[in-house]
Formats: sequence, C-alpha cells, structure tokens
Amino acid sequence: MNKKISITVIGSINLDIVARVRNFPQPGETVTNAVVNRFPGGKGANQAIAARRLGASVFMVGRVGDDPVAEEALHMLREEGVDLAYCKPLENHATGLALILVNEAGENQIVVAPGANAAFDAGHLEFPRTDACIAQLEVPIETILKAARAHNNFFCLNAAPVKPVPHELLEHVDLLVVNEIEARALGSELDSFHGLLASTFGAKGAVLSRNGEPIARARPPKVNVVDTTGAGDAFTAALTVALVSGMEPQAALEQACVVGALATTKMGAQSSPTLIEVQRLK
Repeated sequence: MNKKISITVIGSINLDIVARVRNFPQPGETVTNAVVNRFPGGKGANQAIAARRLGASVFMVGRVGDDPVAEEALHMLREEGVDLAYCKPLENHATGLALILVNEAGENQIVVAPGANAAFDAGHLEFPRTDACIAQLEVPIETILKAARAHNNFFCLNAAPVKPVPHELLEHVDLLVVNEIEARALGSELDSFHGLLASTFGAKGAVLSRNGEPIARARPPKVNVVDTTGAGDAFTAALTVALVSGMEPQAALEQACVVGALATTKMGAQSSPTLIEVQRLK
C-alpha cells in the first residue's frame, strides 16, 4: 500500500460451525466421520479482518444478538484491532450462525441463519466517514442502499449471496465484485454498470473491467487448498484496499488474487493473510 487508508465495512457477523468431511452427503445420507470446529465468520466480518490485516484502519458496522454467541463471533475482530463502536447488539435476537460443510478438496456447502444480521434496520444505520466502504448482501438491501447514498467516497459492493440488487444501488457503486453465479443473477444489470467490475473465477483467476472492456487479468498462485470459505471475502477486501491506496488496476488485481489464494490455505473464513505474508509470496 502507498498510504494508510480507512475502511468502513457494513455487513454480517456470524459464528461459523464448520464440519470437515471426506465427501459431501447425498440427499438422505448420513455422514459420521466429520470433525467440527467453531470459527468467527460472516461476510462483513471476514472482509473487515482481511482489510485490517493488509494495514487499513477498519470500522465494522453490523449487528449481533444479545446472546453468548455474540462475543465468540466478535472475538477475532477485537483481536485484530477492528473498531467496533458501530457494532451493536440487538435485544431478543440471536447472533447469526453459518453451518458449513468442507470436503477433502476444500470445497464448501453453506447454510446461514442470519439472526440479528437480518434485523439490521436502515433507520438505525450510523457509520463513520472513511476513504472507502465495503458492503455485501447478508444484511437488508435497504441498509446497504442508505449507506451507498450517504457515502461520498469509494464504495465497493460484493453482490453475494445472490439476491436482487436495485439499479439505484448499482449507480452508487465504484467497484462491484461478483463470481460467475452472481454475474448470471444480475444479468442485464451488468450491461448498464459503469463502475469497475471484478469478475472472479476461482482457481482460474479474475478479470477487472470497465464498460465491458477488460483492463486487468490475473491468476492466483498455486497453493495447498484446505478451506475455500472466505476466499472471496479476502479477495474483495484486498482489491478495495489496493485500489484505494493507489495501486494500478493490474497490480491491485494481482495482489487480490494472492490474498484470496492464501486465505484458502487455513481452516476458517477469517484466515486471510497479513501484508507481510502476501509480499513473501509475490
């Protein structure tokens, strides 16, 4: 990075319950060889930690429940020094939970019970003014749209998980990050999008384009894949941090691919690398 930047992340905070299995069960099949672990997660929290480990000052804006799970879900954010002043508990709500299966190839299947994330009301949204804002779609669209209208600096939207995205929201987005499934779901909306579009293809790499014209392409380094959960979140945060800190698009995309790849080498969704680890691999 060329300079110290500040990032606001508006999004989800979960506790991930991860079961590692040899193979995913078929419908009606019971698998009994799982090893279970608990990790902090949520796309918002994952991206906040990834940005913080790359040297940014980060504010997490989100909601947890008023239950014992909340502190477990917030643990890594606190450890990494993410500012939680705008992260509040909601009475009579549970903290979000994600149930994740990971097979021997590192592929995953995920079911999310959003809990307090789904109750993050736009009317109660407050956030600091920072160099950039990152959002995803695991909290209500109305909340993200309010943030996009109010944030005058760089705004990144990771359009995941798949759900309808209002055209007005896309008009406020400077960087849109999608995988192949999310791109198909957005369909013709992408034709009228004029910001930077980052299209990700897993191990095949990513393309950064504007107005339908590619401006950068990159492939991730080969690594020993353990768990792909959170790799896309690490990529999104890394690309935002790199672009906002002044990197040229090609260098920014290359660095984001390295960060996403390294995030797959450890278990858990919050296993994104530090800047030092990234520089060692580049």
